[in-house]
Amino acid sequence: MRLKINHTTQYTYEEPVQYSLQRLRLTPLTQPGQTVLSWETSVEGARMEVGYDDHFGNRTNLVSVNGDQTSIRIIATGEVETEDRSGVYGVHQGYAPLWLYLRETPLTKMAKPIRNLAKSMSGDTDLAKMHMLMSTIAETVEYRQGETGTETTAEQALLQGSGVCQDHTHIMVAAARTLGLPGRYVSGYLMMEDQPEQTASHAWAEIHLAGLGWVGFDAANKMCPDDRYVRIACGLDYRDAAPISGLIHGAASEALKVTVTVEQQEQSQSQSQ
Repeated sequence: MRLKINHTTQYTYEEPVQYSLQRLRLTPLTQPGQTVLSWETSVEGARMEVGYDDHFGNRTNLVSVNGDQTSIRIIATGEVETEDRSGVYGVHQGYAPLWLYLRETPLTKMAKPIRNLAKSMSGDTDLAKMHMLMSTIAETVEYRQGETGTETTAEQALLQGSGVCQDHTHIMVAAARTLGLPGRYVSGYLMMEDQPEQTASHAWAEIHLAGLGWVGFDAANKMCPDDRYVRIACGLDYRDAAPISGLIHGAASEALKVTVTVEQQEQSQSQSQ
């Protein structure tokens, strides 16, 4: 499937920003299941400083603002050809060793409610247990916006019984780790048939299973990623894979507007007549 993506982030400040340094993880890479046909990330009101690959293999850009600035606009757009691999990403690659993905973080602490959830999973194989875990999280934690934030932990979301894809992913990753399975948080995009325009990017978990490698599980949608998904970044939790993060000095308050569109391109558009 050929997907066209446009991700626009607009920051508007009540007072001029004196200094800002933002970290962008908005660039997909060609990897198992996806081929990047074109991609461009541009900024208005700021300056691109440097680009590099972090220790998780994420393409990262640093953007800075020096001097008075009342708005910053970040635009990431391009086309990606995707393949349905039934959620299987495959063998582990990259700088970070596999054992690193067993480590808990402040957002994915293996607290008692998480351990109890993991222990209640049954199945003949780890794959079967992960499918059961995905379904259980989907049924236990209702998808509701506005009730959690970027600092909400897996335990808090599980006990509350509501959250968004970020929370479902943190619970899935934390529970898998308690069972001795490496887990990682993945950020990216999802094409939704009835909603081409969205207010945020998407997130799901990948669990490393013997014989298969990394396998994706999207508990928010109760399915394994298919050709409607595009991977952008990964890490131990949201903080490692956040599309935009950083620091700002000199602004009393800010207004944030995010628009994401993911649409399928017809084959006729990519073929010569």
